[in-house]
Amino acid sequence: MKKEKKKLLEMSDEDIDFSDIPELDESFFQNAKLVKRKPKTEAISIRVDTETLEWFRKTAKNNPEIREYQTLINDVLRTYVLHQTNK
Repeated sequence: MKKEKKKLLEMSDEDIDFSDIPELDESFFQNAKLVKRKPKTEAISIRVDTETLEWFRKTAKNNPEIREYQTLINDVLRTYVLHQTNK
C-alpha cells in the first residue's frame, strides 16, 4: 500500500488519464455536500496541567466552530500525529 501511495504522490498531473471522468459544471458544485467521516473515538482519562486545560476550554468557548474543548484537544493531537507521520 505504501508503494502505491508513493507512486500516486509522485505522479504528475500530465500522467493522469482524465478521459473517463466527466467534466464538473457549476450545478455540481452548487448541489455538492461536504461529507466528513466520523472517526472512531475512545473515551479515556488523562491528566493535564491546569493551565493547559484552561487554555483549551477558553479557546473552545470563544470559537463557535468548536463544539467542545475535548474536540480541540483531539484536533491538536491529530495535527501533531499527522505532522510527525509525514516527516
